[in-house]
Amino acid sequence: MDRRSFIIGVILVGLGALLLARNFNLINIYWEDLEQYWRLWPWLLMIGGALFWLGWVQNRQETGLLMPGTILLVYGLLFWYSGEYGWWRMGDYNLWAFFLIGPGLGFLMMYLLGRKDRGHLIPATILLGLGILFLAGWNRMEIIWPIILILIGLRLVWKHFQKQQQTP
Repeated sequence: MDRRSFIIGVILVGLGALLLARNFNLINIYWEDLEQYWRLWPWLLMIGGALFWLGWVQNRQETGLLMPGTILLVYGLLFWYSGEYGWWRMGDYNLWAFFLIGPGLGFLMMYLLGRKDRGHLIPATILLGLGILFLAGWNRMEIIWPIILILIGLRLVWKHFQKQQQTP
């Protein structure tokens, strides 16, 4: 059994025993006192993200660790900010766009710090581009989807002409 699994196991057993003792009225937990600590839950996401990144630092071949690490860091920061300054900002300031930006940054990190696989760059570009458009307040879907279709069509036409020029 590795050390990390042992520590997580001890924490889970302790938490479960604490909650079970509370359910049988063996101890009293005043949840009102714990409310101030409840605001710290986004830090758990950020710590988890940092641990994924540390795992990648220890073994740079494991670029798959960058995706969950980046997503957890971005979402943790988003939830911390919303908890501190108001959840209403999520909608009013289009902060929900970070749900696209998080995975987009994850793909970008996998591309930049990995094998430069275009399979990572394409979704990174799409997710980051849409996320930034929505964050900037440009969320008129009746305009965005036709533009996306036009861009995809232009790309296909461009590839067709390139292929025709290469064949003798």
